[in-house]
Amino acid sequence: MAKVKYYYDSENLAYTKIKTRKRIKIGYALLFLVASALFGFFVFILLINTPYFETPKDRLQTREIENLKLQYAILNKKMDEIDDVTEALENRDNNIYRVYFNKTEIPDSIRKAGFRDPNRYKKLEGYNNSQLVLNTTKRIDRLSKELAIQSKSLDEILKLASVKGNLLLAIPAIQPVRNENLKRMASGFGYRTDPFTKVRKMHNGMDFTANTGSPVYATGDGVIERADDAASGFGNHVVIRHGFGYESLYAHLSKYNCRPGQHVKRGDVIGYVGSTGRSEGPHCHYEVHKDGKVVNPLNFYYGNMSAVEYVAISQMANQENQSLD
Repeated sequence: MAKVKYYYDSENLAYTKIKTRKRIKIGYALLFLVASALFGFFVFILLINTPYFETPKDRLQTREIENLKLQYAILNKKMDEIDDVTEALENRDNNIYRVYFNKTEIPDSIRKAGFRDPNRYKKLEGYNNSQLVLNTTKRIDRLSKELAIQSKSLDEILKLASVKGNLLLAIPAIQPVRNENLKRMASGFGYRTDPFTKVRKMHNGMDFTANTGSPVYATGDGVIERADDAASGFGNHVVIRHGFGYESLYAHLSKYNCRPGQHVKRGDVIGYVGSTGRSEGPHCHYEVHKDGKVVNPLNFYYGNMSAVEYVAISQMANQENQSLD
């Protein structure tokens, strides 16, 4: 039963019943309904945005997002490996191929420039994981552009090579000891510890460790300049004059298989691995000279190895250790 309210009428000296207008009642009812609706709406918004209230669709979406993050992480790891191989290929292109043909190297500012359009990635912005997607997309675009530039560069080199075949044949472009006979890449070009004096000094070549008697190959076409044991410390050794300013030396051989004045081609057997002269064990000490100056042989191995193999032998050769001679 609804409460009845009264007020005291001082004129009539009596209590008079308070009558509520219907319009006011309706207003109160509408106000209550509006307030209830607003309260319910705010509660609903709060619930759907709290992590403690997830629908099956939300959980499925969360799993898909985590899976995509994992896929992006795997993709970035693979791109790291592609970056290493691409960098090795670009290094050989600038420092070997383009040097051979007197072509200007392609600077990193061009190779790694990416795309300069500021609106290219606009559609990827504004999401929870935008930075991950954005960075990965930029890396893919940069790699694609690098490979396109490298492809054009190699096309240019190929055209030059077709008219400079003799130069390519003369360049000492393969390892003197094949990988199947190679025990390890014992020492590379640069400062190394002398095995006899233990003093750090310049090592002018690369030491290829192999069993005594393993074949040693001419690394480029040329003429045998000398094949003897008369040079101090080298023991039995061979020097090939390739032309175009190139010479190569093969030292500490058990024996040589050629004579001065003989013409040889790349891949001909010119001697066998040994330990003659100033040597600590069976190996072939190999040097390359250009215009009378000793240079790193590693810069010329393009004839019999892939980019991945080049990266591996480069890492071994660049370790500063003790040489074998």
